[in-house]
Amino acid sequence: MKRVKSLALGSAIFIGGEGARMERIIIDTDIGSDVDDAMALALAMRSRELMIEGVTTVYGDVEVRAQLAAELLNLGNRSDVKVYKGLEQTILQNREVWWAGHEGEGVLDPQKEYKIEDMHAVDFIIKAVMENPEEITLVPIGPLTNIAAAIIREPQVAKKVKKIIMMAGVTRLGNNALSLPYIEHNIKCDPEAASVVFGSGAPITMVGLDVTMKVLINNDDKNMLKESGDPLNIALSKLIEKWFEFINMDHSAMHDPLAISLLLDPTLVKTEKAKVIIEYDHRPVTGQTISVLDPNGNVDICLDVESEKFNQILLGKLLKN
Repeated sequence: MKRVKSLALGSAIFIGGEGARMERIIIDTDIGSDVDDAMALALAMRSRELMIEGVTTVYGDVEVRAQLAAELLNLGNRSDVKVYKGLEQTILQNREVWWAGHEGEGVLDPQKEYKIEDMHAVDFIIKAVMENPEEITLVPIGPLTNIAAAIIREPQVAKKVKKIIMMAGVTRLGNNALSLPYIEHNIKCDPEAASVVFGSGAPITMVGLDVTMKVLINNDDKNMLKESGDPLNIALSKLIEKWFEFINMDHSAMHDPLAISLLLDPTLVKTEKAKVIIEYDHRPVTGQTISVLDPNGNVDICLDVESEKFNQILLGKLLKN
C-alpha cells in the first residue's frame, strides 16, 4: 500500500510497502564552514526514506547558515522544507565563536532573498517534539546549543524525542584511538551545552571521530559530483573545493553525512552502550567526552564503520538523480 498524507508537520507518511514508515527528522546544523554539513543535508534530501521536518541553524552567523541551507534546498527541489535560525552564541555566552570566513562563498547569491521562518529554531524544536511524542529524531551536526536550550526550556523534550543521532565527540575506544585527538570540534565549541544534552537521559547515538575519520571524500568524488550536471551536486562540488583550499588538502572526512546515513542503514557501524560525561573547564580548548561502557547507558557510541558501504550510500544517493 502506498499512502501519502500532507507533508505538514505531524502528518503520517508511508512509502513503498505496508509499514515502510519514513523517519521524521530535524537537522540542526552549523552549515557553511566544513563542507560535511552541506553533504549531510544533500544526502537527507536525496533519501526518500527520510522526512525532513525542518532545518535549524546554530553557532555564529545563523542568518548566513540559514540562507545556505535554503539555497541548497532550492537547488535540490526541496523548497518545501522550512529553515529556522537558532542561537548564535554558546549556551552561557562565555566562549568565542569560531568562524571560517568562507561560509556560502560561490553558492549564495547576495541579491537573492531567501525564505527563512520567523519562528526561532529552539521554539520549533520544542513544538515539533512535544506535539509528536516519540516521532521526531533530532540530528544535530553542529554544536549542541539549540538542543540544550530546548531541553532547558522544556525538559520533557528529552523524554518525548524519539532519539538523538549526533555527530559529536570522540571516545578513543576504537582501533584508531592513537590517531585521534582528545577533544572534538562540536563539543569544544559549547561543552556546557553538550553536558546538558548528554546528561538529559535522552536516547543518543554518538557518531564521533572514532568512526567519522574513517569515511572520506577526495577530488575524484568532487569531480563526479561536478560532472553529474545536477545543480545541487555542482554547488556541493564548489563547497568541497573551497573547503579543500581552506584545509590545504585533497580529501576530507564526511563526519556529518555518516550521522544521516545511520538513519538509512544502522548496520554501518558497530556500537556499544555507554554513559558519557563532558569534562570541561574555563580553558578555550576543553570538552572531552568521557565514555564509560555501561549496558544501562543512554548513549550508543560508534566504534567502527563499514567505510566502503558508507561511500556507496553517499555517492549512490547523490549521483542517482
